[in-house]
Amino acid sequence: MKDLKQTCRVAVIQAEPRLFDKKGCLRMTLDFIDRASEQGAELIVFPELFIPGYPYGMNFGFSTGQRTTDGRADWQRYYEASILVPGPETEVIGRAAKEAKAYVSIGVSERDAVTGTLYNSNLIFSPEGELLTCHRKLKPTGSERVIYGDADRGFFPMAETPWGPVASLICWESYMPLARVALYQKGLTIYISPNTNDNPEWHDTIKHIAIEGKCFFINSDMLITRSGYPKDLKTYERDVSILPETICRGGSCVVDPFGHYLTEPVWDEEAIILADLDMTQVYTSKMEHDPCGHYARPDVLELRVREG
Repeated sequence: MKDLKQTCRVAVIQAEPRLFDKKGCLRMTLDFIDRASEQGAELIVFPELFIPGYPYGMNFGFSTGQRTTDGRADWQRYYEASILVPGPETEVIGRAAKEAKAYVSIGVSERDAVTGTLYNSNLIFSPEGELLTCHRKLKPTGSERVIYGDADRGFFPMAETPWGPVASLICWESYMPLARVALYQKGLTIYISPNTNDNPEWHDTIKHIAIEGKCFFINSDMLITRSGYPKDLKTYERDVSILPETICRGGSCVVDPFGHYLTEPVWDEEAIILADLDMTQVYTSKMEHDPCGHYARPDVLELRVREG
């Protein structure tokens, strides 16, 4: 392992994006980058699908063999609120990262410029404003498959940083053991997880992953409320009005390589969660257990990864 910069100040952004509102979400993004930068953040992390929000509870009129006109209209609205990568919005975020002199990780609904398919993607920008990685979610979970396609590229991209390799797995990708190992064997030091999981079992999972991977786990969740949905959605009465007012409570936090909360989970409120990572913990935690090093058995077990 190369020598690492010994400290990293992370800012985890927990907020409710402006659902279906690309411009509103972008304004929020720029504001949070500016505010986090003022607090000395070197790595700023946003949740899953922060642009243009996570359409929890919506099926866009899909059922087996059927579609509805109202659902198709709402789908078009979400499609038009999704962004091209690269595109005008990524240029703006890149400039903001450069002005902040920080790495920025953000979840977006990506619209493929050629095929038009939507992808649940996570982007990482450098302090020079360069788009370093675009990771598309390998397998959308459950009915997310109505909206997003399986990743066709960008399977396991790494951002090389002063703190070592940094990468993301989105939400339930973290329940894919081989995907995790694909990151571990590249020497991952900071594991970014943009997600919408506010359940207790998820917090058991993230502590396990931090111990297993000997890495810092950045748990970046969002707030979602029923009142945050546009009231003029065509399927609002059928799909949205029946949802509880509080849909996702957040719970964003940072876990160290020993499986301890470096910051306690924050619930039910907007927050910029700051954490100072002691990067020496990444290698000291490997004294007894290095999953792809001295605790591995490559003569018995082998993972072959197609980078795509």
